[in-house]
Amino acid sequence: MEQINIPDSLLADCHHLGHLPTSQVLLNRNAHVPWFILVPDTMLQDVLDLSEEHRERVMSDCAAVSSYIKRVLGFEKVNFAGLGNVVPEMHLHIIGRHAQDPCWPQPVWGNLSDSEPYQPEQLGEMQAGMVKMIGLSPVTL
Repeated sequence: MEQINIPDSLLADCHHLGHLPTSQVLLNRNAHVPWFILVPDTMLQDVLDLSEEHRERVMSDCAAVSSYIKRVLGFEKVNFAGLGNVVPEMHLHIIGRHAQDPCWPQPVWGNLSDSEPYQPEQLGEMQAGMVKMIGLSPVTL
C-alpha cells in the first residue's frame, strides 16, 4: 500500500490515533460524538474506485472501528459516510450516534455547533482500547 500524508485540514480538526492495515485512524476533536475518520492509503479520491480487494480491506478497517464504537463505547447506531466535497483526499467517517447527542436525529455536519474537547486520559484510553480490540498501531498522542 502507498503511504499517504494526512491532509492538514483533517489534522487541524482531529487527533491522529494510529493506523490499521489500510488506513490512518483519526478522531474528531469534538467529544460530543465519537467521530472517527479513516484515511485509506491511496491516491484515489472515491472509495468505489478502489480495486475490489483493496475496497474490501478498507471496509474491514471501517467495520472494525464500527465494532469498537458499538461494543466498547456502547453506541447502538453508527453512521458511515465518504463525502470528500471539502477535503478531496479519500477519507471515511464512522460516527457513533444516540438519541441524546446534541444534533440527533440530524446529521453531524452543520448541526454539531457546540464543541467539547477530549481530555488526554480519554484519548489514551480510547487509543489503548483500539490497540487491544482491533489491532490499532498507535502513534504518540
